[in-house]
Amino acid sequence: MKITDLKLYRVPPRWQFLKVETDEGIYGWGEPVTEGRVDTVAAAIGESKDYLIGQDPFRIEDHWQVMYRSFFYRGGPEYMSAISGVDQALWDIKGKALGVPVYELLGGAVRDRLQVYRWIGGDRPADVKKQAREAYDQGYRALKMNATEELHYIDSYKKVDAVAERVAAIREELGYDMDIAVDFHGRVHKPMAKVLAKALSPYHLMFIEEPVLPQNNEALRDIAGVTDTPIATGERMFSRWDYKKLFEEGYADIIQPDLSHAGGISECKKIAAMAEAYDFAVAPHCPLGPVALASCIALDSCTPNVFIQEQSLGIHYNKGSELMDYLQDASVFNYENGYVRLNPRPGLGIELNEDYVKEMSAKWQDWKNPKWRNHDGTVAEW
Repeated sequence: MKITDLKLYRVPPRWQFLKVETDEGIYGWGEPVTEGRVDTVAAAIGESKDYLIGQDPFRIEDHWQVMYRSFFYRGGPEYMSAISGVDQALWDIKGKALGVPVYELLGGAVRDRLQVYRWIGGDRPADVKKQAREAYDQGYRALKMNATEELHYIDSYKKVDAVAERVAAIREELGYDMDIAVDFHGRVHKPMAKVLAKALSPYHLMFIEEPVLPQNNEALRDIAGVTDTPIATGERMFSRWDYKKLFEEGYADIIQPDLSHAGGISECKKIAAMAEAYDFAVAPHCPLGPVALASCIALDSCTPNVFIQEQSLGIHYNKGSELMDYLQDASVFNYENGYVRLNPRPGLGIELNEDYVKEMSAKWQDWKNPKWRNHDGTVAEW
């Protein structure tokens, strides 16, 4: 079997699908995208196309090594996202060709079902309470919400109190029947991150996410000293080498590699194995589309230190274009009481509706994240 072509489709709301075709008619899907820099990722895939065409798609590890190591300058979000999409598609091809799900090729299932969580928004306690109740009624028992909008290096306690009010509203509505994660989104600098983390400790959260940017991971030591809440990070870390120091220092508790950004299934399996050796939990980051989610579930199915999976159903980014819309059979992502069953179908276990993908590709509009500024005009983290 040989690779014959790589085709890219950019689709709303902010995704990019890759179809890798072979001379035996078997093809695989990947989702290589860095949100807001789709063109850059597409260019990176184009640079690898001459190498990949004509190659045996079964040699997944070798192709990963060539794509990563054959360039003098390595890593980074855009290029690792390109590798991720190719890697996902090759695992899909191999599983389909052998008639088994990807997780069987990676050691087999370690669980029967997988817990998922959903994102809620809402700027006011009443909005948060309503959305949390809706999530509960849909069967979810875990959710995540953003902590705050822009925060300066030192900012008002009024903003901190507002975050605590929103979390308190969920606890008031649902008690401990709903696990809550609060995403700092890297928007918070160390001085205020310590304040905010301490203020949220009484609510016994499932975790706080990215309390500081990963470039400032050394600050996690100080943050861990003021809270007993588990700390999660890693969505903006792109290879096992990025994670080395985090594991060695040990001031986080949960890692969140993104399988469309951190080298795909192959690399994230290795990152998760490293995490297991350092007694870290894994909760893969995935606010993306159906191929990314199917890749995560394939990894989660065979990875014992995964405890929960993010998914984008109902997230605000997806208005007008949900992840289920692109699937021929959306039942593979049916959630029951906040869990999804393992997918026994070959490969990634999904099939995209390619006609619909092409139709929506014609409606693509480039997505860019907002540009925020603090009250004094300085640039703020989004």
